[in-house]
Amino acid sequence: RFWQAAAEISQDSNIGLHVGSNVPAFRGQVIEYLFLSSPTFGDGLKRTIRYQALLTDAMSFKLLFKNETTAIISGLNHPIRHYLECAIGILLIFFKYMSENTFVPIEIGLPYLDGATQEEYFKTWGCPVKLGQIEGYIEFNNDLLGQSSPAYEPELLKIHEHHAKSQLELLNKHKLIEQIEKILASGLLESGEFDQNIVAKHLNRSARSLRADLHLLNTSYEKVIAGYRERLARRLLSQTQENIDQIVYLTGFSEPSAFSRAFKRWTGETPTAYRQRKQK
Repeated sequence: RFWQAAAEISQDSNIGLHVGSNVPAFRGQVIEYLFLSSPTFGDGLKRTIRYQALLTDAMSFKLLFKNETTAIISGLNHPIRHYLECAIGILLIFFKYMSENTFVPIEIGLPYLDGATQEEYFKTWGCPVKLGQIEGYIEFNNDLLGQSSPAYEPELLKIHEHHAKSQLELLNKHKLIEQIEKILASGLLESGEFDQNIVAKHLNRSARSLRADLHLLNTSYEKVIAGYRERLARRLLSQTQENIDQIVYLTGFSEPSAFSRAFKRWTGETPTAYRQRKQK
């Protein structure tokens, strides 16, 4: 919706292509430090791929070799064309910055047939573009992988890699909360069978490890449940016409009085007063 609205408002059918080519190289993030403190461009690229989840979880790219002279960053896929073209533009700027402007794409492939003109792609990215490919990719000269980094520092690299690992572990822990909420939304909450042991089984892990990982996030299973119930209740009361009994059921409460007490504890209002205020 964002990219569709952006294209309509700007009247630019190639909005992602143009935005991505004008975004400054992202600075001050652990990925930048990892890249700079690596011995070569190739080592930095491999570390970027290893920790790419710190940048985005919308794509999963990898380094391949087409032949002895050509390397490929592949796996550049996304269902929204503007998002993908913006992301590719940001990557190109980042790689040029990390290589002191020696990174030059040879060819870019895109996984759709309906794109910009070849002239527009070449003007923006500086290389030919092939549409209708199985997956998106960036081809570049293999020699670049061996280019030395002027900022290579072994001790700093160890520190940066340790920090990246810690950040990745923390990110994976946060995904645990999303997984729990997804399980609750699948029908478990309204069934009333959503204690910690049951949810842990759905996650193929023990309740003890679940409790420990949530503790690392400074939360608990009870807080996750309460937070999810509160957001769900607020949404149902403010955006739907569901009756209170149905909302009580959908939020997993046994009776209206228990729901009302919990909701007043969360918001300071009764469910009815909250709905009237939000829908007036």
